[in-house]
Amino acid sequence: MTTFVSGSGLAISDPEFWRRPLNERMGDFAVLREQGAFVPCSIEYNFLGESTPFYSVIRHAELTEISRKPQIFCSGQGSTAIQDLPQEALEYFGSFIAMDDPKHARQRVVVGSAFTPRRLATLVDSVEQICSELIDDMCEKGEVDLVQALSAPFPLLVICDLMGIPRSEFKTVLDASNIILGAGDSEFFGDRDPFETLLGAGATLVGLMNELADDRRKNPTDDLTSALVHAEVDGQRLAPEELGPFFILLAVAGNDTTRTATSMGMSILGDNPDQRRIWQEDPDGVTATAVDEIVRYASPVVFMRRTATQPVEISGEHFDEGTKFILFYGAANRDPRVFSEPERFDVRRDPNPHVGFGGPGPHFCLGAHLARRELGIAFRQLFARLPDIHPVGEPEYLVAAAGPPLVSGVKHLKVKFTPTAPVGR
Repeated sequence: MTTFVSGSGLAISDPEFWRRPLNERMGDFAVLREQGAFVPCSIEYNFLGESTPFYSVIRHAELTEISRKPQIFCSGQGSTAIQDLPQEALEYFGSFIAMDDPKHARQRVVVGSAFTPRRLATLVDSVEQICSELIDDMCEKGEVDLVQALSAPFPLLVICDLMGIPRSEFKTVLDASNIILGAGDSEFFGDRDPFETLLGAGATLVGLMNELADDRRKNPTDDLTSALVHAEVDGQRLAPEELGPFFILLAVAGNDTTRTATSMGMSILGDNPDQRRIWQEDPDGVTATAVDEIVRYASPVVFMRRTATQPVEISGEHFDEGTKFILFYGAANRDPRVFSEPERFDVRRDPNPHVGFGGPGPHFCLGAHLARRELGIAFRQLFARLPDIHPVGEPEYLVAAAGPPLVSGVKHLKVKFTPTAPVGR
């Protein structure tokens, strides 16, 4: 398979491609996008030591078409990994994000039934309070790592509170989620075996959730765990072995958009002071479009995989059954065929048909509404309480051990601001 290369001379499958600033990567994708709708690639590293060929999908039209046709382009053969995962990994990471109908539809309906309007309304108050508490903890310091102070703990605390996980277990959940999202980065993995470390993190989260679920079956409360273990739709319930992988999905995929978008958003606003001023001067009028523009521009989720279930033709090209397609959301979100001046960050961009929460179809992000709400609350509170907060230097990205990371994670981002007094004390 001939592998196209970008303007920098780096292939998409090269880890070095992903260790550079966001706009450099997107500039390379702009070059690739004009070479063709599908970029043939291969990745040499996987857990089985084999080379894996795939096609990178980097245009908006083809990405959305593939997303809309789950019967032809399935998720169940490996949606979150370019390589096929070993069977032992599926025990922890085989949630409904990596399923196809009818199993996917059944789980999604049961899970969706637990997200009642009353629970979501209560959650909004919780999101506001958690964000305020975290800013209280940082506001007197004048300089912090935004990732450690706010971006990482904020969405994960929301999820833990939602699930009823005690704060005493928060660090356990944070450490495990850092490993699962860490793409093999040595800061989180050290010199441990990557695969064994990944499985260990999954086992930790599954064990924590199973223990909590057992208690909630006997002693129901008002949290989401209770709702999930007791939820029933048309006689269907989540099986005990399905709850743990769902929690991993929630604790990992459920927080990564907010976590990365908060850090990336702060960095992007630092590079675009005119857009920051527009937003900060009119938060009521601009927050909704600004949040979606951050998700478009930063595209925290790097990719998902789909696999052809039959021979198929798309955009005039023919592909065999079993062909792997890697949907690169950030590249599609800067497709000039869809977005006017796609490289320009515009907090009032409208319309904005981005695919930062996934393409259309059954796998569109279940938590998109919550992620938007969290991002809006985070920036409104930061603007109001620390009005001169600004990044110092460039964000430090995850160093993927091989190929593209699932999430374009930011490990560290230093910010400075004028110290203020906490409001909660």
